[in-house]
Amino acid sequence: MSEQKQVKPAQGRRPQAGGKTGSKSRTAGAAKGQASSRSNQAAGQAGARKSSSTRVPRTPRELALDILVSVAGAGAYSNLKLNQSLQDANLSRADAGLATELVYGTIQHQRTLDYWLARFVAKGFNKLQPWVHQLLRMSAYQLLYLDRIPVHAAVNEAVAIAKKRGHQGISGMVNGVLRSMDRSRAELVPSAIKAGSPAEKLAILHSYPDWLVKRWVLAYGEQTTEAICAAGNDSPHGSVRVNPVRGTRAEAIEQLAELGLDAEASPLASAGITIRRGGNLVETAGFREGLWTMQDESSMLVAEVVAPAAGMQVLDCCAAPGGKTTHLAELMGNKGKVWANDLHPHKRQLIIDQSSRLGLTNVEAITSDAAQLSERFASGSMDAVLLDAPCSGFGVIRRKPEIKWTKTAADVAAIADIQRELLEAVSDLVKPGGVLVYSTCTIERSENEEQVERFLQAHPEFELDRNWPEAIVHALQEAGAIDEAFKGYAQLLPQHYGSDGFFIARLLRRA
Repeated sequence: MSEQKQVKPAQGRRPQAGGKTGSKSRTAGAAKGQASSRSNQAAGQAGARKSSSTRVPRTPRELALDILVSVAGAGAYSNLKLNQSLQDANLSRADAGLATELVYGTIQHQRTLDYWLARFVAKGFNKLQPWVHQLLRMSAYQLLYLDRIPVHAAVNEAVAIAKKRGHQGISGMVNGVLRSMDRSRAELVPSAIKAGSPAEKLAILHSYPDWLVKRWVLAYGEQTTEAICAAGNDSPHGSVRVNPVRGTRAEAIEQLAELGLDAEASPLASAGITIRRGGNLVETAGFREGLWTMQDESSMLVAEVVAPAAGMQVLDCCAAPGGKTTHLAELMGNKGKVWANDLHPHKRQLIIDQSSRLGLTNVEAITSDAAQLSERFASGSMDAVLLDAPCSGFGVIRRKPEIKWTKTAADVAAIADIQRELLEAVSDLVKPGGVLVYSTCTIERSENEEQVERFLQAHPEFELDRNWPEAIVHALQEAGAIDEAFKGYAQLLPQHYGSDGFFIARLLRRA
């Protein structure tokens, strides 16, 4: 049976903190605005209200369905909604894992699922209530992608849910569609996809919107684009950053191994440890005691590229929840000062809590619009400034799969405008001879390379700086992320190390 499946089942998919798309400045509303304009919003919200008000979900599939309806209809973030729902539901670890898999997998593959489902839904998707559409997607995902789930379990549970939420006609339709799909699975293969162009076929096969795939093909070429798309559907592995103030990486690996976790040193980040087939790392004693922090490997590179020294004055302009802030403070040996700014007052506490857990006393969390930091700090007062800018977030699609369905080309342009404004606003805070590091968790060139080149044309007092840590340069060269023409910025793609897509540029202000 498994040879008929399109994709091997994903294992151990767990939400983990990644990019901070739309959460670090005034882009928060714009970043999620497109989702609220979808035509099925009202119906989706109504379905979510009906399901949540009439009963508490009792099975992982019911829980997953409620989350899918909420994400599709009300614009909820999948990771936040899932985490909250799992806390409320009190499912077993196995059931929580299944619910997690169904939510992320269904959202990631929804276009491919719809492409195949369209063969069997005679009246079309427009005639379906939103919850029915999501139920069919979720069930089709189990049939086509999860070998470990028996067909009868996926179909029977879907029919049972349809009977509870709908009527006999809906449950009969769900049963008929899924059993027809099961009988036809041998025909639901990539070679059977009919598309008008290679880009459209990639978009259907890997489940992405046409406009985004075409954009990436123009920027990266067809072969690299397919690798980007495939990597975006992979399950993220866990990773932690060791706190050198409280221990070494070798000691942390040993402690993780004693917990039965498959941990090894990251080949990309010097303080990183990758973990496969692990549990909830936030619940470990090592996390509570501040021995390590949850962070993606790509994100760890940012502070290392800043390379702050003990005693420096450093500003993190868009800091919440504090991952890069605390990494800067650790690299400084808890000496000097890291100013951690964020727009939102409630997020200031996240930075404070994280710094306290790690035993860091050289962090001061403040609240301000990053565009107005020049009103608080004097020109040339910082040895280093980090602008981890709000972005489209296309580098963290594997963690937040709804991004590819809610973002538009207009969103990318709007976010690029804000990035440009923030760069202008904070660059003057860098002292002569100091460093400005610009980073994003996206792979959009208009937000990355083009943004930096535009800034340099307008600011001749800055220049690209190739003085990166040798270990990072070597790792990026090994992955093919940079070559001999390395200028001082790098675009890490999600397929390079199985980590998030990240862009980092190091700029030096001439003395």
